[in-house]
Order: sequence, then structure tokens, then C-alpha cells
Amino acid sequence: MPTMLEVGLAVLVLVALFGAYRVIRAVKPFIVNAVVGLVVILIAEFLGAQVAVTPLALLVVAIGGLPGAILVILLATLGVAFVPGLLAVPLLL
Repeated sequence: MPTMLEVGLAVLVLVALFGAYRVIRAVKPFIVNAVVGLVVILIAEFLGAQVAVTPLALLVVAIGGLPGAILVILLATLGVAFVPGLLAVPLLL
């Protein structure tokens, strides 16, 4: 015969599983958009565009999907945003 502690733990585990399922179901489209957008950005970099993949660029691509990736590439091409920085070059003072 199960004790109240065992029943409570079983209920807690079920609640955690259902909660994790809902979180994964809600986040899945953003992950798919981010992966598709990063593939598009990598293809654009292969074709000659220089785009800095930053957390902000990844957020734009994850929310916007393919149009977000095109926006990031366009802004990087125009030099407005997401342009690779010169962090590797030492500053001469």
C-alpha cells in the first residue's frame, strides 16, 4: 500500500512532466526558426556576406524566422547592424 509521501511524489513528478512538455511545446517553434535562420545566415556568409552572429541577431532570427534572417543579412550588408567587429585587431594608441 503506497504511503502519502509516495503518492505526493508521484503527483509532483507528473506535474513536472506535464509542465516540461508544455514548455518544450512552446519553445519548439523558436528553436526551429533559429536553426533555419542560422542556416540561411551561414549560406549567406558562404556566398560572401559578413554577418556577426550575436545573441541579438539570434533573437531576431528566432522570433522572425526566415524574414528575420533576411533582415539581419540586409542590415549587415548595409552596415547598419550585425556587422562583424574588429575585436581581433589590437588598438594602436
